Amino acid sequence: MGGMNIDISRPWIRTSLGEKCHTGGFFTVTNKSDEADRLIAAESPVATKIEIHGIKVVGHGICMRPLEKGLHLPPDTAITLKPRGYHLLIELKAPLAQGQRVPMTLTFETAGAQTVELLVEAPGPVGDEALAER
Repeated sequence: MGGMNIDISRPWIRTSLGEKCHTGGFFTVTNKSDEADRLIAAESPVATKIEIHGIKVVGHGICMRPLEKGLHLPPDTAITLKPRGYHLLIELKAPLAQGQRVPMTLTFETAGAQTVELLVEAPGPVGDEALAER
């Protein structure tokens, strides 16, 4: 049966920041199965490389690091990938335009591969602007 147990909602991707063609991919993933699963890979025709990142709070700051074993998805649980949280770090071949739709294949250890479309959106208040307000 596979992918039916994984539900992906509100997939979006930031317009690339500055000159560097790096951006973040975000969505909510729900594991509807009664067994744990794991997001182990992501690929897209617009990207040269995609890493699954987690964050670790270190003192007053955070440090991002690739999740070597992927993102653990407990049974019957929703996990939201978001700015300053779990996210996909995407190395783009070319900058993205707002409103563009980006196909991406997410690979799960048990559920297999699932293709989603991420909508390109402006970064919004998260990031430099949010930090400046503190």
